[in-house]
Amino acid sequence: MRSPFKLRSRFNINNYSNLGQRVITALIGASIIIIGSLYSEWAYFIIFGLLLGFSQMEFYKLSGLDGMLPLRSFGTFLGLTIFTLSFFIEIGHLGNKFYFLIFPLASLIFFIKLYRKSDKKPFTGIAYTFLGIFYVSVPFSLLNVSAFAVDGTFHYEVIIGSLLILWASDSGAYFAGTKFGKTKLFERVSPKKSWEGFLGGAATAFLMAFILSNYFNSLESWQWYVITGIIIIAGTYGDLIESLFKRSIEIKDSGKALPGHGGFMDRFDGLLLSAPFIAAFLKIF
Repeated sequence: MRSPFKLRSRFNINNYSNLGQRVITALIGASIIIIGSLYSEWAYFIIFGLLLGFSQMEFYKLSGLDGMLPLRSFGTFLGLTIFTLSFFIEIGHLGNKFYFLIFPLASLIFFIKLYRKSDKKPFTGIAYTFLGIFYVSVPFSLLNVSAFAVDGTFHYEVIIGSLLILWASDSGAYFAGTKFGKTKLFERVSPKKSWEGFLGGAATAFLMAFILSNYFNSLESWQWYVITGIIIIAGTYGDLIESLFKRSIEIKDSGKALPGHGGFMDRFDGLLLSAPFIAAFLKIF
């Protein structure tokens, strides 16, 4: 009888092509996120809190490669604190006044840097610490706002729907760009991206929005289409901005945690720029 350990050892995701790794990682990751969000708001809170923590630590690690010295641990702690506060406020367990805790906690960054004698450019480190919070933590925290924006209760449809549209856009852009891509979208920043890929991603995103509007009734159809437009435009810019960041420090991927995709920021860069616009749209309109 064959040992189950030997059978398991034969599976090595690195033995697959880049596309194969991409599909396997996407299926596993999407399943965890979707099932968790469907299960309860607390499972959603844990999963996205972990994604935030990994993404923010990854950002600070990349900043270090460029010679910056942000406060990695404290910056990530503060980012998770903002995410936690926003969730508990949106769910109704805390009042809005608790948002004011963010400001004294953020001010501690200056105190900590004051005692770091080895830092030759402390304010550069301070700036990158705040940038990690604003660039990564705030968008993840605004997902909480979107999830509770409809009527003050948790609507997993908003989170899952937004992610499915984003993933459909990314997948459509990837395959359309690979097959038909000729006209460069923004060659200076991302030579592989094309207008053909952008249009292919837009088509698959709107197709996904059409499907969602027939099954997810927490939002009106027109709201799903507006969110899709936001994700197509802001998500594309989010991808380009992260590419610009990586080019500035001369690396290809933000990490190796997600085979076929790179790092967490590579996978969620579109979400980082889309989330603020989606939250503002749902709260105002």
